[in-house]
Amino acid sequence: MSSAHKNLSVYNTKDIPDVSEKRFALIVAEWNEEVTEALAQGAFDTLVKHGVKEENILKTYVPGSYELSFASQVFAQREDIDAVIAIGCVIQGETKHNDYINHAVAQGLTTVSLKYNKPVIFGVLTPNTQQQALDRAGGIHGNKGDEAAITAIKMLRWS
Repeated sequence: MSSAHKNLSVYNTKDIPDVSEKRFALIVAEWNEEVTEALAQGAFDTLVKHGVKEENILKTYVPGSYELSFASQVFAQREDIDAVIAIGCVIQGETKHNDYINHAVAQGLTTVSLKYNKPVIFGVLTPNTQQQALDRAGGIHGNKGDEAAITAIKMLRWS
């Protein structure tokens, strides 16, 4: 279902595991900062809302979304990190750069997750316009950061 038909901040709360002792890496792309900071704040707030201690959320920055895969691998290989949330935003624009970046990041994050057997969450917006990004970063369609955080929490049931 597209986010135009679903609020990203509304999610099912059944089967949420106890995450009070879990540690999360929150990796945020600096590119499209207005959007990525709003997404990161949504993820942070959702983690805390469900019992994660603030000191157990390690937030760091990378230059852009393309760099999320490498930074996610650095954190995923750490024994003291239970899940990684990668936050970014790649707006379509006038060239096809978004196709290459989005594909590379999606594939990279999947590879890292499988390699280290822990949740590595794709919290990357892939909108056509800046307004669509803002609508999904706390705007009319909710916050993709909320969705990424609850996904990380729920996936810890499997690891």
